[in-house]
Amino acid sequence: MLGSVRLPLSIAWLASVLVLQGCGGGGGSTSTAVAGAPAQAQSLSDVAALGKLIFTDKSLSASGVQSCASCHDANRAHAAPNNLSVQLGGVTGTDQHGTRVSPSMRYLRYNTDFHFDSEGTPTGGFFWDGRASSLADQAKGPFVNPREMANASHADVVFKLSQASYANEFKRVFGAGIFADTEGTYDRIALALQAFQKEDAQFAPFTSKYDAFLRGQTKLSDQELRGLALFNSPSKGNCSACHPSAKGADGSFPLFTDFSYDGLGVPRNWTISDNVTDLNFFDLGLCNSSNPVVKALNDAPRQAVCGKFKVPSLRNVALRGAFFHNGVFHDLTTVVTFYAQRETNPEKWYLDASGLVDRDGSGNINKYNDLPPEYRNADHVNTTEVPYNRQQGDAPALTDAEIQDLVVFLGTLSDGWTQ
Repeated sequence: MLGSVRLPLSIAWLASVLVLQGCGGGGGSTSTAVAGAPAQAQSLSDVAALGKLIFTDKSLSASGVQSCASCHDANRAHAAPNNLSVQLGGVTGTDQHGTRVSPSMRYLRYNTDFHFDSEGTPTGGFFWDGRASSLADQAKGPFVNPREMANASHADVVFKLSQASYANEFKRVFGAGIFADTEGTYDRIALALQAFQKEDAQFAPFTSKYDAFLRGQTKLSDQELRGLALFNSPSKGNCSACHPSAKGADGSFPLFTDFSYDGLGVPRNWTISDNVTDLNFFDLGLCNSSNPVVKALNDAPRQAVCGKFKVPSLRNVALRGAFFHNGVFHDLTTVVTFYAQRETNPEKWYLDASGLVDRDGSGNINKYNDLPPEYRNADHVNTTEVPYNRQQGDAPALTDAEIQDLVVFLGTLSDGWTQ
């Protein structure tokens, strides 16, 4: 059995801490790198190189068939590798269904710990509900999540790593006796994964066509320019309200997220097993977060953020196979159409388990039906901002042609563009 005796920090470990602190590893995950610098070939620190090995190591799961990379595929911008709404996991690798989409890990090095900003807006934090405080904190979760890598304990993960082909390298970096310290080892696993995500250029390459456009290296097509205008227009798409598209005052390139939270009232996804087996199951997002800042809120302010989920970056959005926190939609045109027509044509979106329009006993459409009835209102769903500020029967903020223009523009945000 591996013990939990705390060992003195080794010289190698102290050196690795200095490396991590140099890129923000001492606390939150704000990077000091200049956003917008194109990806460059680079060497990784010893700690980050270990993180790269851990990231792809399937032996660290209970099933032996799942790694971090299984749900965060580099070919899909480190998002889910397929079009499933939620990924499969558990002790066999396929016996458990998740409840949320595996998000892209790109550009998260610029995120921060969860906080309420000066205007009281919830901001930052990792995962859809902001429960993790840093990339390292986020990395600790999947190993012992019964729906993901499904290890029974931190000790199980540490033992498996001690048997890995790179165990001696782990000891070289962190000290010969490191594996005798279970929690210390688990912390270093997480910090190695954080270092990998912060140091490796693939996690923030800034190599999209839009980046090239901002650098003056290419032009956008007429349709892409129309889509950009619609994206930024406060009376049309209004996307930039939460997904800023302009350079920062310091010249940094846009991340296409403000890292805030919003209640979008997305439809219930009837392919998620929990939604079918328990009609009283509802994912309430931020208000159920285990983040200490949220847990410390009094009942009223905590309930006020029910139904709100993290605003993801739209970089690489065209590469995703499932959208929103519950993966209810699977193509970008449908997503943008939902934004434009959620209020004007609710009958298109809010369906019951049989695929029929979801109605109450009086025949009214059960809008926002992935929330409990008491939260299906403007206190928990954004109904005031464009394009949501419409009524049923009104003309949508975007025409079908404008939706297509906007979708084409979103395609310019995918990394790896070449002339």
